[in-house]
Amino acid sequence: MTKENKIAVFGGGCFWCTEAIFEELNGVISVKSGYAGGSPPTGESPQTAPTYEEVCSGKTGHAEVIKIEYDPEKISYEDLLTVFFYTHDPTTLNKQGADVGEQYRSAIFYTDERQKEEATTFVKQLITEKAYEKPVVTEVKPLENFFEAEDYHQNFYKNNQGKPYCQLVIAPKLEKLKTRFENLIKKN
Repeated sequence: MTKENKIAVFGGGCFWCTEAIFEELNGVISVKSGYAGGSPPTGESPQTAPTYEEVCSGKTGHAEVIKIEYDPEKISYEDLLTVFFYTHDPTTLNKQGADVGEQYRSAIFYTDERQKEEATTFVKQLITEKAYEKPVVTEVKPLENFFEAEDYHQNFYKNNQGKPYCQLVIAPKLEKLKTRFENLIKKN
């Protein structure tokens, strides 16, 4: 029997940050930055990829997301959800830190009914347990389209570690991740 990798798609603010976080996890095969959850640019086919500029304009309704290919024998969807909710603020509508706009919303785009059920249950549990002081605003929606972001967005942290944004925003998140989820981190 051949194993089958799975796909998870999350929007948790800037995809540079979320990509860097999920690339650290054991069982994650690949992470691609992209766009999901919006409409095509005016007059375009539903299969036409929006540009970064169009997404940032707020006219397409897309979120910055990451598409994670993972091995479910090495990391569970629940573990991915746990890391997702730990590494961003799911209580701020259309905002993560200094990033403001619909493209930075908290979102889970499920790829099958099992993911829908797990994500919905996970969110309900966070609400029931009052895990956050404010209400969780994470949307849970089916993945209709994923559009890969432009090349310069891919592996952004790996390719730009010396830049101020990477040092001031992404690096501290990675340290926090490694401290909290040591058991899930890839061994070099």
